[in-house]
Amino acid sequence: MKIFIFLFTLFVSLISNSLYSRPAENNNLVESDTIEVNVDSIMSLMAEKAVIDKGFTLEADKVEFKYGQTAFVNSNTNFVSVNGDNAVVQVAFNVPALGPNGLGGITLEGIISNYKVNKDKKGNIDISMNVTGTGISARVTISLFVESNKASVTILPNFNSNRITLVGVIVPSHMSKVFKGSSI
Repeated sequence: MKIFIFLFTLFVSLISNSLYSRPAENNNLVESDTIEVNVDSIMSLMAEKAVIDKGFTLEADKVEFKYGQTAFVNSNTNFVSVNGDNAVVQVAFNVPALGPNGLGGITLEGIISNYKVNKDKKGNIDISMNVTGTGISARVTISLFVESNKASVTILPNFNSNRITLVGVIVPSHMSKVFKGSSI
């Protein structure tokens, strides 16, 4: 909570400084660009801190299948959530069939092992982990892009070779608005 208050205070001070240091005729254009850059920076810092603290949710709005097909999906029901040593990996497609989780897909709720975070020279962050649940498990690899909270996650289930990639944003767990279906 302290980091959030600090980042909010930093954000407000950057906005006020940018408003008073620009000529009056360009204030509106510069102000909107400055606010957008500052919000992106704050969201990036919050995502990075959440990944390090193991308290984040990747809310996906796009899914990419093994052979390149893509579909836009609901970010409330397609996510990877990490909370300490526990994780939930859920995919739910907008189809009439219910699926094992009651939402048209699969929900894996389990324990995390081999959690690793690596930051490359460009600033991109890669997170890798195994999630082991009751009956199934998966290898999960997340890429958080530099100076952004945008990320992609590749899910490799142990019961088949149908790799799925989800694309979305990483938010701290307490800011997430996801709906978890029934786990296997």
